[in-house]
Amino acid sequence: MTNAHTQALSDIGVSIWLDDLSRTLVSSGELKALTEEKNVVGVTSNPTIFAGALSDGSAYDEQVRTLAADGADVDEAVFVITTDDVRNACDVLRPVYDATDGQDGRVSIEVDPRLARNTQATIDSARKLWDTVNRPNVMIKIPATAEGLPAITAAIAAGISVNVTLIFALERYREVMDAYLSGLEQAQQAGVDLSTIRSVASFFVSRVDTEVDKRLEKIGTEEAAALNAKAGIANARLAYQAFTEVFTTPRWENLAAAGAHLQRPLWASTSVKDPALPDTLYVVQLAVADTVNTMPPKTLDALADHGEPDGDRVTGEYADATAVMDKLDQLGISYEDVVKVLEDEGIEKFEASWNDLLESVSGELSKARA
Repeated sequence: MTNAHTQALSDIGVSIWLDDLSRTLVSSGELKALTEEKNVVGVTSNPTIFAGALSDGSAYDEQVRTLAADGADVDEAVFVITTDDVRNACDVLRPVYDATDGQDGRVSIEVDPRLARNTQATIDSARKLWDTVNRPNVMIKIPATAEGLPAITAAIAAGISVNVTLIFALERYREVMDAYLSGLEQAQQAGVDLSTIRSVASFFVSRVDTEVDKRLEKIGTEEAAALNAKAGIANARLAYQAFTEVFTTPRWENLAAAGAHLQRPLWASTSVKDPALPDTLYVVQLAVADTVNTMPPKTLDALADHGEPDGDRVTGEYADATAVMDKLDQLGISYEDVVKVLEDEGIEKFEASWNDLLESVSGELSKARA
């Protein structure tokens, strides 16, 4: 039986993707069960998730021994291990991909985060991941740094489906949408079938509240306290407003007529960081059609247990969202500084997790060769 709470969210038009991936999740049948019981129609991964998976249990031991015997170095080993996991998850989700005509059933894998400030290296990495996984339902995650924008365009132009990640700023989000449309236009000129290309734009939510609420606490007034846990949702709602504006323009309509698909907003970082907040806050409050919500397992479980999606909570809230952002500005909280700090921190965190992953695999390779 499908869970009533997750079904209610799906009925609003939200695709539920799981923010988790491990070999055990795939091989145990758990991922398939989640598609049948909790409306999960996609998977996202990142270096933190892979590092956690590799350190948990023995699922990777045999492959590590084989790679060690073959003389693989640590970078090669990580590449093989992660692309194998993604490929296998793609195969589990292939029925969802087929049933949704390619909209869902997607599995995302990220380019090496150490390349986030290098356009050409990001393009090369995206092509290699796309070719190696070799599944139509894979998505390549490219960070929305200034250097990442032309890489997004190049990947889309080459017919590669892209999950744009680490978006915090509204201005940067508009640049991401422009990069997507430019890529589609170049693909069309090159004779690529636009209907084969899919993209989502991962707009981070709870991390915005973490940074803003820290600044509100320093201000310490009642006015500041009243804005606690409101910035992330307001920012995301204004992002959706921008999405509706861009994807109703003549430029978009020309591409849509040629078979192009919407680049859906994806709400990322949707677990609450403050235990005082409702654990389904960023799910229920951002429910709206043509979006994806990627949830870590605990948030998915909370939604299934007691989440109460009650319709579109976004499109009628633009004025209130603008008011929240205006009040933050009046209190002296610089939006530009907040989003810059978050982008820089996001890259640093993913680099640190990638280094942890490399260190873990290096240690396992050394043990296997001993």
